[in-house]
Amino acid sequence: MLIKDRTFLVTGGSSGLGAACARRLVKGGANVVIADVNEENGAALAAELGDQAQFVKTDVTDEESVRTAVNVALSTYNGLHGAINSAGIAIAATMLSKRGLHSLEAFNKVIQVNLVGSFNVVRLAAEAMSQAEPNDKGERGVIINTASVAAYDGQIGQTAYAASKGGIVALTLPAARELARFGIRVVTIAPGIFDTPMLAGLPEKARISLGQQVPFPSRLGDPDEYAAMAQHIIENTMLNGEVIRLDGAIRMAPR
Repeated sequence: MLIKDRTFLVTGGSSGLGAACARRLVKGGANVVIADVNEENGAALAAELGDQAQFVKTDVTDEESVRTAVNVALSTYNGLHGAINSAGIAIAATMLSKRGLHSLEAFNKVIQVNLVGSFNVVRLAAEAMSQAEPNDKGERGVIINTASVAAYDGQIGQTAYAASKGGIVALTLPAARELARFGIRVVTIAPGIFDTPMLAGLPEKARISLGQQVPFPSRLGDPDEYAAMAQHIIENTMLNGEVIRLDGAIRMAPR
């Protein structure tokens, strides 16, 4: 699939990995709908990117909210050819601690945003894509989900986050198999430690220490490196039903 003159929905698109994808796609000639709950950042990024970008305040856990974002893509840019799911949240909490049990409400919230939210976007984006005319290779669209190395190497205190990302890994292949008949591909990226707003609150010393845990390159990942992988997935039609670790060969320790 070509990027130029295509339209993509990017959840979590106002910052971090999503914003990097939005910038790279627009630079490549695509139109982007930035779907995010953060109105200030989303509107600012859309203004920066110009007519090729629209911001839509979007709660990925809400069906009508996501449907509105999809409809904006269809009405503004006359189509939807791809979706990148990068909206997500993370918490750090052990199941048993001196402060008590892991909050069930907090666990549910992480699952709802990261896993249920991703599924919600997958199904609604796929519905819109399935009704379009395929390109000359029979392709109608591509969906890229964001998991994490925590799906494989979850650390102590990451039960909620790891479970949510493990669910995204698990849904990749069955979703790709089901949507294949429509010419829609589904691929997941499992990033390692990236320089995103999730890490922005850490002291610089802690950020450097995290980067040094990566075998090579020994640094935090650049969000544009994630965006570059997303671009390659879009353009390489043979990539389908796969989860790609993007992590500099890191394997997370228990703590």
